Amino acid sequence: MSFNIGDRVEAIDDVMIGTVVYITTNEVTVESDEGFQLKYSASELVKISGELRVSNYEIAKIKSEKELPKKRKSTVVKSKERNAPKMEVDLHLHKLTKSTRGLSNYEMLNLQLDTAKRQLNFAISKRIQKVVFIHGVGDGVLKEELKYLFNRYDNIKYYDADYQKYGLGATEVYIFQNRS
Repeated sequence: MSFNIGDRVEAIDDVMIGTVVYITTNEVTVESDEGFQLKYSASELVKISGELRVSNYEIAKIKSEKELPKKRKSTVVKSKERNAPKMEVDLHLHKLTKSTRGLSNYEMLNLQLDTAKRQLNFAISKRIQKVVFIHGVGDGVLKEELKYLFNRYDNIKYYDADYQKYGLGATEVYIFQNRS
């Protein structure tokens, strides 16, 4: 393509529009709209005609405006929440049955232990790692029976649950998932 001094040109692989100011056999010197003199070979330039068209410069400008980094919405999980148990089982009798009328202490304790065993087996089958059993303080009979129940499983360990949240009336069970 042949260029004349004063022609408006645009670089093919660069974001530059300018006016031809000097021409040699191998190079065309262009003064950009920003006032810089740049040298290009004739094959790297395109003549801009007077008709309306979209330039590389305008495309690049629009792309840069659209490529603003989007803010990521992420919820920050506090370490306390991350380590919080996924499942809580309240073994208080008023949570398990409407009325304890007519039940002996033995039957009430068995109701609580059956619930604990059923919920523990459910947690193991659903691969829930941490379960808190809320047993209350009382005389400690239910707590001791729960320890006896937990000792029958070889893939769990148990310890007192978070004191700030549950006080002394809860036991947390950690279930090891990798053992078969």
